[in-house]
Amino acid sequence: MSINFKDYVASVDNFPEPGIVFRDISPLMADGKAYAAATDEIAAYAKDKGVEMIVGPEARGFIVGCPVAYKLGVGFAPARKKGKLPRPTVSASYDLEYGQATLYLHEDAIKPGQRVLVCDDLLATGGTIAATIELVEKLGGIVVGTAFLIELSDLHGRDRIKDHDMFTLMSYTGA
Repeated sequence: MSINFKDYVASVDNFPEPGIVFRDISPLMADGKAYAAATDEIAAYAKDKGVEMIVGPEARGFIVGCPVAYKLGVGFAPARKKGKLPRPTVSASYDLEYGQATLYLHEDAIKPGQRVLVCDDLLATGGTIAATIELVEKLGGIVVGTAFLIELSDLHGRDRIKDHDMFTLMSYTGA
């Protein structure tokens, strides 16, 4: 069965600010068959890469990465915001439109040489994913791929992670 995943994405104009079209994946998650199919496609990509661990940035990376990890029978490590992880961590900062943000990963989340897939719901400018990749690599992991439900191609996030293989289910250009 072939699914047009865009049928399960709501486009919300002027959110969170005027001129932005927000791509809402809530309808995809609400439909069990569509969510399972999206998970299955990313899991097939990951399996072909010999993935041993999934890492997803807070919070929507959890929504994508956890079911993929479950499907593959591998672990999941969350890349979290400051103050959310209780044990020793490594960190990586990235630029936002106004300021900076930092992600953290437990020091023991990734084993050296472990084959890792970085998952998130959406690739926009690539800052969050580049920081997540940096965290994995600081711990000696090998990022064998990145996977997303959506790519906003106009924002050129692909350019920031061009040294890593990328899989995406949907791409949007402009509004």
